[in-house]
Amino acid sequence: QVQLVESGGGLVQPGESLRLSCAASGFTFSSTTMNWVRQAPGKGFEWLARISTDGAVTSYADSVKGRFTISRDNAKNTLYLQMNNLKPEDAAVYYCEKWRPLPITRGQGTQVTVSS
Repeated sequence: QVQLVESGGGLVQPGESLRLSCAASGFTFSSTTMNWVRQAPGKGFEWLARISTDGAVTSYADSVKGRFTISRDNAKNTLYLQMNNLKPEDAAVYYCEKWRPLPITRGQGTQVTVSS
């Protein structure tokens, strides 16, 4: 079955960086378009970034453009999110998401806290 396991979250100060990872299994990762999304307390899911199957095409939400970078290593079945210049409003649970082909599936998430 599809498994997505996120890691790399933690507590950082504003302006610092984190790199999230998502280990994928149970499907053909190299043929799957992937997303990162997040959910802040009391809010809905927010789409952050998308990457094509070969990693050549990426897109970002305005809220993270220029600060976050999505990437993938198909040989390792792993998705990444490099997050730089973190802000307090970036605090949330971060999820990797198997997007296309359907069905959409998310992992259990990893918590990111940004506080001084």
